[in-house]
Amino acid sequence: MTQPPRIMPVRRKIAFPPSVDAETRLLILGSLPGDASIKQGEYYAHRGNAFWALVSDLLSEDLRSAPYAMKLKRLRARGVGLWDVIESADRDGSLDSSIRGAELRDLSAFLSRLPNLRAIAFNGKTAAQHGRRQLGERSDLVMIDLPSSSGAYASLSRDAKRQAWNALAPYVDPT
Repeated sequence: MTQPPRIMPVRRKIAFPPSVDAETRLLILGSLPGDASIKQGEYYAHRGNAFWALVSDLLSEDLRSAPYAMKLKRLRARGVGLWDVIESADRDGSLDSSIRGAELRDLSAFLSRLPNLRAIAFNGKTAAQHGRRQLGERSDLVMIDLPSSSGAYASLSRDAKRQAWNALAPYVDPT
């Protein structure tokens, strides 16, 4: 007699708090942290994710091997904040295509607390889809859709991603 396949329950995944301050000029919004990030408690912790390499190139400052707290501190010092558009969701694994039952953040209320915000960058298609749906057209903010930094998004080379991410340069504090 064959046993039915064992179905593992999907775990509800919860996003991190924002990494911003009153001087944030550019907010990079992801979708929802992946399993490696959740396990380590750090944004973009999976070694295959190019986020820290792309941001290092953008800032002309190598953050890849810096301690996590220092990475966030350096981003804030340059006017860059991080957050996610999804507060929590059911997801088996780390792929955005597996997200079910997403509870979205209240982006409008959050953005009202960032007086110096000039631009929002959406890290990937899922972040852009949910973020733009909530925010609509806004004349007060530049909104930029970026190719995902995820290693799972392999249809673009890292160089092509880097070129796209360079669109963020005007919103980063040069110091």
